[in-house]
Amino acid sequence: MNRDIFIRNLTGDRIELSPKGRNADELSVEEFEKNYENFFEMIFEIAATDISGLSGYGEFDENNEAPFKTFKEFVEETFDEKQEGYWHNWTKMFGTTFLKKDYFDKIYAKVMQYADFCEGQRSLANNNTFFCNMLVDDAGKTYCADWGRAGIMDFLMDFAILDLNKPYLLVPEKLYEYAKRKNIEIKNFRERFLCMAYFKGIHTLMWHASIDDLVSCESITRSINELEDRMNKLAD
Repeated sequence: MNRDIFIRNLTGDRIELSPKGRNADELSVEEFEKNYENFFEMIFEIAATDISGLSGYGEFDENNEAPFKTFKEFVEETFDEKQEGYWHNWTKMFGTTFLKKDYFDKIYAKVMQYADFCEGQRSLANNNTFFCNMLVDDAGKTYCADWGRAGIMDFLMDFAILDLNKPYLLVPEKLYEYAKRKNIEIKNFRERFLCMAYFKGIHTLMWHASIDDLVSCESITRSINELEDRMNKLAD
């Protein structure tokens, strides 16, 4: 089944798959400050999708199934050097690109350190919420325009990607306060956010290293390195 048809059937009429609007990447910091709750509401609406008929974790495969039994298996298979396709033997990059083995191993260890907090956290996630993949209409409502990497995982992945893309917008800090205002309980918020952020961070770093995008590699690394201190400053 076509991915867009699958997502439409899964979400019903609640999510617009052919949105129109301004590219969210064009928003200024001030505009995001005024509209960030619309981004948050969009992600929570996606996460509220009934997935009781689906099993597993991970990005949907060609059969629109989440192929991994556990979150840890999803992580392990994502970084398996023996996988087929683009990432086959990807560890060769350690000697030829920006990606360094000691740094990768350190961040991967952090993902696994927090992974237990994400087991059982199964929601629909767009998993590609970089600002360039979202649109904002004239009323400020926000939409995801690309569902090619959607899957079943902790919904905090979509928030972590927002922050990885533009850490100066302070997404986890805003989300923490937003959840308190709205009486939304996010158990183990710090650990789960860090796990999702480190997971997506090193995978995104791999991609930009593979295409020799040094500027993006340096930006992603800074974002990863600064996040734990930021999260530690949030109140218990």
